[in-house]
Amino acid sequence: MESTPTRSCALVMALMLACSPALAQQSQATLAPGSTAGNPPAKTFSQQDLDRLLAPIALYPDPLLAQILMASTYPLEVVQAARWVKANPKVSGAALETAMANQSWDPAVKSLTAVPQVLQQMSDNLDWMQKLGDAFLAQQQDVMDAVQGLRARADTTGNLKTTEQLVVRTETQGSQKIYVIESPRPEVVYVPSYNPTVVYGSWWYPAPPYYVYPPAYVYPPGLTFATGVVVGAAIWGSCNWAWGRGTVDINVNRYNSFNRTNISSNRWNHNVNHRGGVAYRDQNVARQYNRGVNAQAAQTRENFRGRADAGRTELKDMDRDQLNERVGQANDRSRESLGARGEAGRPENRGPERAESSDRRPGADRSSAASTRDRFEGGAQPRSAGMQERAASSGGFSGIGNGASTREASQRGSTSRADMGGQGGGHAGFSSSGGHRGGGGGGGFRGGGGRGR
Repeated sequence: MESTPTRSCALVMALMLACSPALAQQSQATLAPGSTAGNPPAKTFSQQDLDRLLAPIALYPDPLLAQILMASTYPLEVVQAARWVKANPKVSGAALETAMANQSWDPAVKSLTAVPQVLQQMSDNLDWMQKLGDAFLAQQQDVMDAVQGLRARADTTGNLKTTEQLVVRTETQGSQKIYVIESPRPEVVYVPSYNPTVVYGSWWYPAPPYYVYPPAYVYPPGLTFATGVVVGAAIWGSCNWAWGRGTVDINVNRYNSFNRTNISSNRWNHNVNHRGGVAYRDQNVARQYNRGVNAQAAQTRENFRGRADAGRTELKDMDRDQLNERVGQANDRSRESLGARGEAGRPENRGPERAESSDRRPGADRSSAASTRDRFEGGAQPRSAGMQERAASSGGFSGIGNGASTREASQRGSTSRADMGGQGGGHAGFSSSGGHRGGGGGGGFRGGGGRGR
């Protein structure tokens, strides 16, 4: 008789075997598209990318930082708002709220008009701003974690501490230390300036961080602050560090006050209608907002590039004789194609009805043609006939390099034009180059009394 532990082990193994297909299916279902259990999808922005992008603003007060992250997802509207502020530098307070109510920009962009310095920095650094917004949309948790990592480095160097302009406090959530930065007064914002390659200690990547100040800007040591900006309720964003979630939320009361509205949800959502057609770098984000790349079209482009590259490689490896042969074959195919189209266009190849209709010309056209033939009887030879005659005798490029034949042809052309010039009006006119110009009155050439058509 089996012991109780043996029977228990057998039961557990049977349950595991029975559940394993369902567990495996559930595990596969949770994987991102295009990934496998051992190969998670590659992220668009690396840790180095995030640190470089966030270094200039990681030490900003949380509400201002949140506002910048939200607004950066609408780069074109940020540029428009910066231009508006530059043209209206004295509008502030209640007048600013009224002016923003008449603008069509996203509320996150409108709010930054209360902090012109930051708005102008974003507009002046478009590449940085767009990448920042794309990173925030694609990897919000990673962005917020990068902010905390940068703040921890600034704390280690002694450059992150409470001052008259900033209140810095820390919270412990599980095993993680969270840094919270706020203004002493919520209605006033102090924008810090600092050198990212100094305030965090020695920079740890080969590529330097991004800068939001001009290259000639001289950074003082540590953090310095401009005069506080009274923003009222304009800055309504907030960073939610609770339980290490790292999200951006909305202060509902301040939002409603500045935007003169009445929302109830504190969740922020990106509005693609304010994107202005700017592409998303991350393909998952692009698909989320129906801006994804058409897979079939992309594959077609790749296939074309592959064929073009293969063709260039093949031609590069050919010698002169092979290249000449290839060119000759292409020319033969081109002539055959043109000849087939020419045969198809002739009246006898169009079918009885079309051939007949092509010869049905109005009486006026037939008389004009007869008049033209009469003109030729006086000695003027059509240019087309002369060209055909010369081509038949010695090829399409006859006369090239032969001065005597060229002069002879020129004299024949002059005699022909003189003969036609003496025959006057009422007949088909010709341009000075010998081309048919249609019927005309008066002189038979341009410059005569009649006007060729």
